[in-house]
Amino acid sequence: MKIDEARNYHKIDAVIVGAGLAGLRAALEVAKSGLSASVISKVYPTRSHSGGAQGGIAAALANVGEDSPQLHMFDTIKGSDYLADQDIIELFVNEAIKTVYEFEHMGVPFSRTEDGRINQRDFGGHSSPRACFAQDVTGHVLLHTLYEQCLKHNVLFFNEFQVLSLLIENDVARGLVAWDIRQGGLHIFHARAVLLATGGYGRAWKVTSNAHANTGDGVGLVLEAGLPLEDMEFVQFHPTGLYKHGILLSEAARGEGAYIINDQGERFMKKYAAAKMELAPRDIVSRSEQTEINEGRGIGGKDYVYLDLRHLGKEKILQRLPQIYDLALNYLKVDAIKDAVPIQPTAHYSMGGIPANAHTEVIRDAKGTVVRGLYTAGEASCLSLHGANRLGCNSLQDAATFGRIAGIRMGEFCRENAYNDLPAEPLAKAQAKIDRLWQAPGKEKHADIREELQVNMTKYMGVFRCESEMLKMKAIIKELQERYRRVAVDDHGAAFNLDLIEALELENLLSFSEVIVEGALARKESRGAHFRTDFPKRDDGQWLKHTLAWRRDGKIVLDFGKVVVIYPQYQPQERKY
Repeated sequence: MKIDEARNYHKIDAVIVGAGLAGLRAALEVAKSGLSASVISKVYPTRSHSGGAQGGIAAALANVGEDSPQLHMFDTIKGSDYLADQDIIELFVNEAIKTVYEFEHMGVPFSRTEDGRINQRDFGGHSSPRACFAQDVTGHVLLHTLYEQCLKHNVLFFNEFQVLSLLIENDVARGLVAWDIRQGGLHIFHARAVLLATGGYGRAWKVTSNAHANTGDGVGLVLEAGLPLEDMEFVQFHPTGLYKHGILLSEAARGEGAYIINDQGERFMKKYAAAKMELAPRDIVSRSEQTEINEGRGIGGKDYVYLDLRHLGKEKILQRLPQIYDLALNYLKVDAIKDAVPIQPTAHYSMGGIPANAHTEVIRDAKGTVVRGLYTAGEASCLSLHGANRLGCNSLQDAATFGRIAGIRMGEFCRENAYNDLPAEPLAKAQAKIDRLWQAPGKEKHADIREELQVNMTKYMGVFRCESEMLKMKAIIKELQERYRRVAVDDHGAAFNLDLIEALELENLLSFSEVIVEGALARKESRGAHFRTDFPKRDDGQWLKHTLAWRRDGKIVLDFGKVVVIYPQYQPQERKY
């Protein structure tokens, strides 16, 4: 049978992997241009992780206080610890305003000021109230609104599909192969353009705010395809994860005036960031919390501190922060109106990811050589907008703005280029993954290996790092990778075989976790979210550069790229708050 006669073959102009804000915004743009667009998602679209973003989306609207794109730009550069590329940030802050008004016109129910304008609140590291919000469910309403718009414009959805391989030949993307989770079987998606918008990879850690689906599938696919990843050592820990669960309590709480206190009832941020206090950037607040815990000032000497909302009052908590109140009550049985809420740093956001240029085109080397027809946006990407540390409420804006740009560029590419031929055996690589897991003679269980990876990443690759502990983690990953070769999947069924899916996810987790450790070992400095106790100072002379990492012959190979610094007023300086 010819491939184009097969039931599981789909020929579509633009294929988008991931149904979060970046993927949906790109798909909408492609569909509105008159081309065919499909979204492939391992979960139902409205369950995508963008819906978990609570606090706001950043834009210098100046609806509450004075603001400007220039101030937003400086805050983002400073927040990145000067590792972000300034040309990308300049594009971002200017497009951000347009992005928010587009959402408003789509029908997003933003919270309003008394005179009817979009309301804005303070957020960590921002010099003005810049977070446009809808109570504390901002990501949820943005995601649902975009999904409705995609349905209106006839975007085709393949829900509950797991992508297993990218079809790239001669540096040209030709489509991908995915497994149908609901019914079983491999599907070929033949495309002119492919977008990877697969989100973050926080599930490599035990304590994380990330959804269970965030297993870094996109970055794993890119590594497997012989392409690099960028700045993977920079992983943000959010300071207000629910104790033990890691579930996110939004920065919106601190934006509305919540305190963080230690066992002595002290607002300890005055020691670490006297001007910004609890609204310092996340890397600084997380390190401050961990320092208090390590020095014995956690609550009752334990490994958590308190988020205190009580002084805000019942009315404000229930009006502005209803989800935060519900999460504390449902998961810890803590009534935030009456009692302080136990919190701890939680693995949250990936600054690193798939390298791309300002047009969201994936690049394959430090020179910026483009892989034609392959794009990336959202948390899976690294443009680099966030550098060494992302400011709160820049992430939703990143996903939406560069999702739109990706959609525009994909549409242009599709109109100018015909379909390229598929590789000779397009199913071979994906089928080999399935067969190996079903036919493996070993008795290793993927759940055991995943648990060991997550526990040890939390232990050795957390808020603070040092060479001896990272070398332990490197050795653990090598051992777990060897054990993974002996993983066997007991369930050989086709429909909803989650035993198989979790085994496939684990392969990605083990693959990119090694890159994180290698990049962190190489970077002998502290910058943003990457803090080494053995190299506690930032070193611009040696390390004002991006890390690029490939997997070649089973080993991680590193190279480095320049940071784009284009304005004299934004030269690197000491970072104080």
